[in-house]
Amino acid sequence: MSKDQFIINAELRDESGKGASRRLRHEGKVPAILYGSGKKSQSLTLEHNEIIQHLEHEAFYSQVLSLVANGKKQRAIVRDIQRHAFKPKIMHMDFQRISSNVKLTTNVPFHFLNEDICIGFKAGGIISHQLNDLEVSCLPKDLPEFIEVDLAALDIGDSVHISEVTLPKGVESVALSHGEDYDIPVASILNRGGSGDEELEETDEVADTEEAETDAPESSEE
Repeated sequence: MSKDQFIINAELRDESGKGASRRLRHEGKVPAILYGSGKKSQSLTLEHNEIIQHLEHEAFYSQVLSLVANGKKQRAIVRDIQRHAFKPKIMHMDFQRISSNVKLTTNVPFHFLNEDICIGFKAGGIISHQLNDLEVSCLPKDLPEFIEVDLAALDIGDSVHISEVTLPKGVESVALSHGEDYDIPVASILNRGGSGDEELEETDEVADTEEAETDAPESSEE
């Protein structure tokens, strides 16, 4: 899939502040800002309907985008999206410029494979996703759309950690760069009846204790 598939049409704007942003939203626009690469920040105006259509695609959140403002094309990634508390409305967006020869850091979603034929799942276990995406560092040309995690060989009680995930060439995990302590599980296969059995044992222990206390002779008071 092309990394330049997302083209965002924008307009440069001079107005800033809450009042200006509020007016733009009433007109069906989205206020935004573009910053980074040692250049001056630019205030932008986006078309709300166009952004909503882009947001339907998972790759939009993690891929390099083409921002076209006043005829000038700039490459950027999404850094922040502010949404309305309860309406399907985008309130503000932040974009960061990227340079082809400078590594960028962003989150890339996981795609979990073979869940339906996973050994542990077929044995009655529950698949638990500890992470839905991974923070990576790479050059823009190496940025993947997603990272695949194959769960087929996992049995009940097994986990796949970050270090066990195969990353594309040129892509590094930010977490692992901090040391082995950050090599956390990505997904695990849990025993479906594990927590229930433990709860049952605990209940039995409480019942036995209460029965013993009931059967114990009462101490007489003089």
